[in-house]
Amino acid sequence: MCCGLSACLLLLHVSYFVHSCPLRNHWRKNLELKHLDQSPYTAYENIVTMGMVECEIRSSGKKMGIIERIKEIEAEMARTQKNKATEYHLGQLKAKIAKLRTQLLEPPKGSSGGGDGFEVTKFGHGRVALIGFPSVGKSTLLTMLTGTHSEAASYEFTTLTCIPGIIHYNDTKIQLLDLPGIIEGASEGKGRGRQVIAVAKSSDLVLMVLDASKSEGHRQILTKELEAVGLRLNKRPPQIYFRKKKTGGISFNSTLPLTHVDEKLCYQILHEYKIHNAEVLFREDATVDDLIDVIEGNRKYIKCVYVYNKIDVIGIDDVDKLARQPNSVVISCNLKLNLDRLLSKMWEEMGLVRVYTKPQGQQPDFSDPVVLSADRGGCSVEDFCNHIHRSLIKDVKYVLVWGISARHYPQHCGLSHALQDEDVVQIVKKKEKEEGGRGRFKSHSTAPARISDREKKAPLKT
Repeated sequence: MCCGLSACLLLLHVSYFVHSCPLRNHWRKNLELKHLDQSPYTAYENIVTMGMVECEIRSSGKKMGIIERIKEIEAEMARTQKNKATEYHLGQLKAKIAKLRTQLLEPPKGSSGGGDGFEVTKFGHGRVALIGFPSVGKSTLLTMLTGTHSEAASYEFTTLTCIPGIIHYNDTKIQLLDLPGIIEGASEGKGRGRQVIAVAKSSDLVLMVLDASKSEGHRQILTKELEAVGLRLNKRPPQIYFRKKKTGGISFNSTLPLTHVDEKLCYQILHEYKIHNAEVLFREDATVDDLIDVIEGNRKYIKCVYVYNKIDVIGIDDVDKLARQPNSVVISCNLKLNLDRLLSKMWEEMGLVRVYTKPQGQQPDFSDPVVLSADRGGCSVEDFCNHIHRSLIKDVKYVLVWGISARHYPQHCGLSHALQDEDVVQIVKKKEKEEGGRGRFKSHSTAPARISDREKKAPLKT
């Protein structure tokens, strides 16, 4: 009796599920043709599985549609000649591609989370990510710099997840992440490229590890993939002020002559984003791509060092040519060549500032510095105080500074003073005021306020 009742309830559930779904016609056919001779439990499991597969297909089909549209627009841009007459059309096409790529990065509607990613907790005073193609020596480099074992082999995709390690350098701790190798098309999700690039976005510095024997092609492909998802390597944010308004139309101004963008092109790009009320001010001669980056607002400007590994397999002339390129370091993990230069270049690009504390009347403490950086809060005295404790600023009277940033030793400084590496700082706090003053300046008295209330002295005896 109970089994029959459960079967009837399941059939009712299946019937409601099929009739209320947008794909009911397709599923009703399958239900009538395939599941009539099955038990209610088997039919229920099969139909729910079918629904999950259909939803997955529709989600992946939507992404494939966006990728195909991006490729069509790129093909149209390649066919279009670049001249004065077509610059407005090319600007609109670039805005369309940027919008589609932003949609491609968004999680599918109805998903509860961001999906499968690499969960690595931030540790230390900075984070550096190793990015490169498979089998270029990332795992070997991590093992040599940090001592953390990362499996290395002669076949590709040896590393399948994110492996962290810690570099102890100049009294600081720098977290180094060994990420799986990415391939062409990583920005579209191939080979877990999305997860790799997401970790790179949270880093303070990117080390792009390249094979010295085939570096040029790999460098261009990796740069293109990173820029497709909003990473801007070795660039600073464009000096463009942009603010949306509720009314008033579009206000376009510039502080210097513009050669790449004019008012008409700016209007067309803003209309492509359905923005009809905004204020735009150019403080530099920026390009169309810079304007699109400012409108999107989700770009990450990050420093990158190009590390050319396996220099022992190429000639000395090629090594000299690679070493003279900007932001580049040549190394050999096999022969342990030039690794100290790589560490110093990392330190220089990260811009970490060590500040030592000096208690009043004691020697400075050079064992445990306070590490600041421009990317993580700033390097002023106020940032230094906030790093120690948030409530310290209101008690600071002045600060004594010894080091490169001081004009003389010691220098009295305020909260806006910019600190430099290896400065020594002594904080002088405000003294607590005693209630009512001290000595003859004492304002508080125990005597009555009115003369008539004072206790009268006894008359003198005569």
